Amino acid sequence: MKAFIKRIPILGEAARRLYWKWLANHRPAAPFPGTVAYWEQRYAAGGDSGVGSYDFFAEFKAEVLNAFVREHGVQSVVEFGCGDGNQLGLARYPRYLGFDVSAAALARCRERFRGDETKSFRNVADYAGEMAELALSLDVVYHLVEDEVFERYMRQLFRAAEHHVIVYASDTADNRGFEGTHVRHRKFTRWIEVNEPRWQLVRQVPNRYPYRGDYRTGSFADFFVYGRR
Repeated sequence: MKAFIKRIPILGEAARRLYWKWLANHRPAAPFPGTVAYWEQRYAAGGDSGVGSYDFFAEFKAEVLNAFVREHGVQSVVEFGCGDGNQLGLARYPRYLGFDVSAAALARCRERFRGDETKSFRNVADYAGEMAELALSLDVVYHLVEDEVFERYMRQLFRAAEHHVIVYASDTADNRGFEGTHVRHRKFTRWIEVNEPRWQLVRQVPNRYPYRGDYRTGSFADFFVYGRR
């Protein structure tokens, strides 16, 4: 096919472009390496936490979280999935402990917040039962592709919270129309009802920028605030 396209005298260049575009869209996708490997490879290659942790999305999240911390007098925060730390740069937390699966992401956070004694970072594999008044999960739940990874993460998240848990995620099991092997939407509120009955949903904050087909301008995540019964 390539040789045939090259022989077309006038449309050759345009046809070649169309061919390569077609090939890119139809080339088999690389197999998903697993949640942990995906994020380590992404950060190690220079990637970031995604658009949800930057610009107007990050500002919206910081506005909601900082207000909650202030209004409830929260003194300690633990986050599972701190990523590259860009979202944390807008946070106003008295004391913070961030966990992540990526050594590359943790290295960035330690460098960025070097000298800030109110913040510390660890690999989630080294979690040893630490607790805080507020446990956070921001843009993480729908990236937990494997069932066992999701189960372990959710139990750890609620185990680490003394008073409140805030999850910023989608809450649907409908995965039609979403791209990316690293995304799997889940009805996580139902999981909490069944598996964490000591916790109840006390508030839901809809996204200021709802998803309308373009993840760069809208998010499918909302805030879900849980408190102990």
